[in-house]
Amino acid sequence: MRIDPSDLATFLAIARHRSFRAAATELGVTPSALSHGLRNIEERLGLRLVNRTTRSVALTEVGERLFARITPAFRDIDDALEDLNNFRGKPAGTLRFTAARQSAQLVLLPIVTRFLNEFPDVSVEIVINDALIDMVAAGFDAGVRFGETIAADMIAVPIGPRHRFAVVGAPAFFKSRKAPSTPHDLKGLPCIRYRFTSGALYHWEFERGGIELAIDVTGPLTMNDQDLMVDAALDGIGLAYVFEQQVEGLLAKRKLVRVLADWCPAYPGFFLYYPSRRQLPAALRAFVDFAQAPAK
Repeated sequence: MRIDPSDLATFLAIARHRSFRAAATELGVTPSALSHGLRNIEERLGLRLVNRTTRSVALTEVGERLFARITPAFRDIDDALEDLNNFRGKPAGTLRFTAARQSAQLVLLPIVTRFLNEFPDVSVEIVINDALIDMVAAGFDAGVRFGETIAADMIAVPIGPRHRFAVVGAPAFFKSRKAPSTPHDLKGLPCIRYRFTSGALYHWEFERGGIELAIDVTGPLTMNDQDLMVDAALDGIGLAYVFEQQVEGLLAKRKLVRVLADWCPAYPGFFLYYPSRRQLPAALRAFVDFAQAPAK
C-alpha cells in the first residue's frame, strides 16, 4: 500500500473545508474528480475516512485521527517552502487570517491594506469568524482578537491603539428617561444585550478608581453583531455598549449621546496571534513586524 503526498493533500483539503466543492475550488479540480480521488485513497487504505451525504461532509474517527497526525507535517512542509522566499529578497505567498468582525474592521483591515501596498507579492485572505477555532487545523496563519480570548499556546503581540467602550443611546431615548450616573443605574433602563457565539451573554464591564463592576443588563433586544447594535441604538430601542471607535462620527453629529464615559477605561486592545513555530514563513514574519511598527 502506497499513498502519495498529493493524495494526502486531497484528503487534507476535504477535511479542512468539510466540503467537496470548497476543497475542489482550492485544488483547482472538479468536485467529482475530488470525490473519485478520495474513494481511491479509501480503497487503498481499506478504511473509510469521510462520511458524506448530499448535505454534509464529516470525518470518521479514523479520518479525524489521520487529519490530526498529518496536519503538522504538511504545515512543516509549507513552512520550509515559504522559507525559500528569504532567498528571493522579498516576502511572497498567501496569508490567511481569522478574526471577529470588529477585530477585522477596527484593526486588521487597515493594517492589511497598508501592508499590501508595501508587499505586492503577498496576498491576504480574511475570514470573519466570531467563534474560537483551531486555527492550525483550519489552515490559518494568524488571527486577531482581544488578548483574553487567545489560547495560551499561541504567540500574541499587541497591534493597534488601546480601545475604549462607550455606552450610547439616541437623543430621543433620554427625553423621557434620566441618564445613568453610575453603572448600577443601567438596571432600570432598556439595554441592547450582546450574545457571544458560545451562547453566553456579555456582562457590561466598567472600572473607575479601582472599582470594577460587571453589570448583567436587561432589555428587549439581544444581538450578536455590534454594528447592528449601533443601528438599534439609533432607532431608540435601548442603550448599546460598543467600541468607542464605532460611534465617534455619530457622537460628533449628535445622532447618539454618550453616558458613563468616566466608567469606561481604555483596554490594551487587540492582539495578533499565531502558532509557535521553529521558522515563521517570510510573509508572516514581514506582517508581524509591519503590524507592530508605527503607522507612517
